[in-house]
Amino acid sequence: MRHSSGRHHSDTESKSFQRGDWRVIRDLLPYLLEYKFRVAIALSCLVLAKVTNLGIPILMKRLIDALNIKAGAPESLLVVPVGLLLAYGVLRISASMFTELREFLFARVTQNAVRKVALQVFEHLHSLALSFHLARQTGGVSRDIERGTRGIQSLISYSLYSILPTLIEFCLVLGYFAYSYDIWFAGITLAALVFYITYTIVVTEWRTHFRRTMNDMDSRANQKAIDSLLNFETVKYFGNEAFEASRYDENLKRYQAAAVMSQKSLAILNLGQQSIIAIGLVMILWRATLGVVAGTMTLGDLVLVNTLMIQLYIPLNFLGVIYREIKQSLADMDRMFSLLNTEKEIADTPQAKPLHIANYSHGPDVTFEHVSFHYDAKREILHDVSFNIPAGTITAVVGQSGAGKSTLARLLFRFYDVQSGKILIDAQNILDVQQASLRKTIGIVPQDTVLFNDTIGYNIAYGNPKASIKEVHEAARAAQIDGFIKHLPDGYETQVGERGLKLSGGEKQRVAIARTLLKKPAMLIFDEATSALDSKTERAFQEELLSLAKNRTTLIIAHRLSTIIHADQILVMDHGQIVERGTHLDLLAMNGRYAEMWQMQERAALD
Repeated sequence: MRHSSGRHHSDTESKSFQRGDWRVIRDLLPYLLEYKFRVAIALSCLVLAKVTNLGIPILMKRLIDALNIKAGAPESLLVVPVGLLLAYGVLRISASMFTELREFLFARVTQNAVRKVALQVFEHLHSLALSFHLARQTGGVSRDIERGTRGIQSLISYSLYSILPTLIEFCLVLGYFAYSYDIWFAGITLAALVFYITYTIVVTEWRTHFRRTMNDMDSRANQKAIDSLLNFETVKYFGNEAFEASRYDENLKRYQAAAVMSQKSLAILNLGQQSIIAIGLVMILWRATLGVVAGTMTLGDLVLVNTLMIQLYIPLNFLGVIYREIKQSLADMDRMFSLLNTEKEIADTPQAKPLHIANYSHGPDVTFEHVSFHYDAKREILHDVSFNIPAGTITAVVGQSGAGKSTLARLLFRFYDVQSGKILIDAQNILDVQQASLRKTIGIVPQDTVLFNDTIGYNIAYGNPKASIKEVHEAARAAQIDGFIKHLPDGYETQVGERGLKLSGGEKQRVAIARTLLKKPAMLIFDEATSALDSKTERAFQEELLSLAKNRTTLIIAHRLSTIIHADQILVMDHGQIVERGTHLDLLAMNGRYAEMWQMQERAALD
């Protein structure tokens, strides 16, 4: 990832238009150029709008010169220049028409770019490894996407509707001054503009770090707030409302300090800009006044020069704000594109093929061959693990917490890749098959069930969005939750709340089980799937599980040994290794680790 630290990101942003800024623009261009014809016409309208805008003060000059006659003179009978007035009106309408036509044409280009970039980033985030999402805070990532898409609109708006028109108008004015008057007019205008732009960029760069600090503090405050609200129950359990508020307020105070400094520096910027504009206007009017006195210029010329300079300097008043916003938009877009450019740790190889299951209705054969794995190189989780799950059989894995049981499921689902060894499904290395086909084959009920903030029906149907209502109800019955749902006032339309907090732990797990059954996978993985179920529901589900497993390969990661006594084989893990294996009766006869765990749980049940 490019943004490995906030300090590195800040140092990169502090420089003026450097390679990073141009890289962001280069990344954006393909999305804009999908509508080349629209872009070309919009730019043509932009130029035409500025040309007609320049013609307005020139016509005004001619009107003034035409009216510069003495009262009572014979010419006064023809004093009203109807043609000039009509032309003036036409130019006014044309300038507005071309401006609005430009925005009308470019609206689709802008919104198309925003939609496609946002969608691509969203899809890319879902394609990244689990380790990326565990290391990032959701609030910060969502804010990066939000700012990035808004940055695209801001960049296009400021560059196409402010910077580019001003540059075109500036070139037209310079050319007109050099052609119609002496070179001093063009020289003074150019010098004033150079001083103005230089001053604006220097001061704005100085101000940028205040805005950057504001954004960083805003993101951190947002992350703290979202994290705290998502863990509302935990905060209440420990009575840490005041602690959470103080953490949130700490970032708000830093945001406040940066905002105050930003406002003060803005006053300095504005004062300097107005001083440069005033000096430039005075010098231009001085030259024009000398020309009128000398008879080389008319009063119309004096008005024209003044009007052109004011017309040119009005948009320059906002140059500091526009430059800062463009820089900020580029920085926001860079953050979003950095997400898009984050390399996939778990990626399909170019030669990857869909996973082929020899007999889908019977389940695949699964083999772990000398698998070793670690999340952190300093701590190995699995060491030389080998076992086979024959097609259509049930294999259970038991052991103490931290033994590596859940890691087996994560590796099978290819949330991570093994460091050594290999995992085979029907003799196909999962590293050589497409992830989408692999995950379609496997259904998992995780230990920590998280539901969408929607209805119970929606959460069950999520296992197969194309499933019929009848199939959803059948899956609910198989998971022993259909009766509970029917007794709810809103039935399957009952809202489950954020992360399913309106449901109990057992109810959430049964929804998750129904969701997985609706997926109809060839292989089932239950990762402590019955840990939150009551004894009666657990026994009922256990019977249903045996029925379901007849046509599927099943891996059960269990803590309660009573739930896996009917498994075809049981693996006992300790410190990342398989220390015992066999059926329930075989393991009891060994009188080893499994027998010890069984006796402990039996005594606990009696107590």
